[in-house]
Amino acid sequence: MDIRKIYEYALQREHEGMDFFQRNAARMSHAAATEIFNRLAEEESRHIKFIESLLAALEIGTQPDTGIAAELEEGGRFIARAKSELLDQTVTESMVPDLSVLRVAYLIERDFREFYETAASKAEGDAREALTMLARWEYGHEQLFKDLHDKLFEEYAQMPWGG
Repeated sequence: MDIRKIYEYALQREHEGMDFFQRNAARMSHAAATEIFNRLAEEESRHIKFIESLLAALEIGTQPDTGIAAELEEGGRFIARAKSELLDQTVTESMVPDLSVLRVAYLIERDFREFYETAASKAEGDAREALTMLARWEYGHEQLFKDLHDKLFEEYAQMPWGG
């Protein structure tokens, strides 16, 4: 397995994810959902920095920078807070258009997690550890969007016809 190619592919995908969240933040009809998309774009930016540090360490043959990883671990607290804040809010029919965007966000994060898990299962040492961390962070994002989508869909399904 060529770990450099894995990291380069991951870097490209993280850029795509960040672009998706930035573009769709403005499209969300709910302020809390917009905030979540903006924060996730920031998270993806930090993933990009982390992967760039992995590539740089690989290039010069040193250990990866653990400071960026520690910073990303803090992101898990954001996920927990975002879930509780948005899921506790009353949802109105104005969020119905957000359902498809939330579903795509969930699928993107699930795809990222699966990619990192698969790559980690084939890697060794520092690479395995880094890819496992990325998978764990993406899993948090995946669960956030699944929970948001499922809650909104459940409320939408209970609305009387015509909203």
